[in-house]
Amino acid sequence: MLKPLGLSASRGVIRADNRAELEAAFARIRRILEQPEILAMREYANRAIQIEEYIAGREFAVEGVMTDGVLRVLAVFDKPDPLEGPYFEESIYVTPSREPAAVVEAIVDTTRRAAQALDLWHGPIHAETRVNERGVYMLEIAARPIGGLCARALRFRMPCREDTFSLEELLVLHAIGEMPAQLAPASAASGVMMIPVPRAGFFESVSGVEKARAVPGIDDVVITAKTGEKLVPLPEGASYQGFLFASGPDARFVEEALRRAHGELRFEVLGTLPVVL
Repeated sequence: MLKPLGLSASRGVIRADNRAELEAAFARIRRILEQPEILAMREYANRAIQIEEYIAGREFAVEGVMTDGVLRVLAVFDKPDPLEGPYFEESIYVTPSREPAAVVEAIVDTTRRAAQALDLWHGPIHAETRVNERGVYMLEIAARPIGGLCARALRFRMPCREDTFSLEELLVLHAIGEMPAQLAPASAASGVMMIPVPRAGFFESVSGVEKARAVPGIDDVVITAKTGEKLVPLPEGASYQGFLFASGPDARFVEEALRRAHGELRFEVLGTLPVVL
């Protein structure tokens, strides 16, 4: 698997299973790194391409905070869609994990040891892991919370309190030493779908938003693409068309709600920008 070191998320990550695919992927990533907007960043890491072994398995994300070197897990997300390449576009995150308790414990333990190995001492952490028959593999861990609007999938409450906290509010409380000792998710299960870009073009419009919002379990539909915006799929692209948020009694209900809501949306993407005379 090849990946540019300086770019975030799944942009530029390509799986190659033989020499010909490796050479093609290397050339494609090099062209990505030569794009003007990337060169303008002037980051040394954007000059490097990393080649690493592909790890098969199911993928998970862990959201947590470190307090004086001790990990407190806020959520373990399943990624129910297989991420097998050749590109690795993420779509659905759902928590709590539906894996057996022993698997979740192994994911958390691996995350804890990785954070301690990097001396991540105090503040938020976000980790990505893969699990297969050989165990848990750490793909990424960083001193940051979950990216973009995905944090809206998480809300928390204290026992015997009706008000809830966003993840950002919780991290502020943690930073000033006032994070509640007792904390629970605001709902039994929750999740987010990052609406993928299926093909290149220019975003024109979307219909079915109200139908998507009416799907039981859906909390919000946020379309972030703007009229006339250029849409580029992976591996060259780096954005989504929007986000779907859901909550409910269990993770399966949340996943099905997200998929149903996505099925209600109809995106119009033009091959070229319209000319206004």
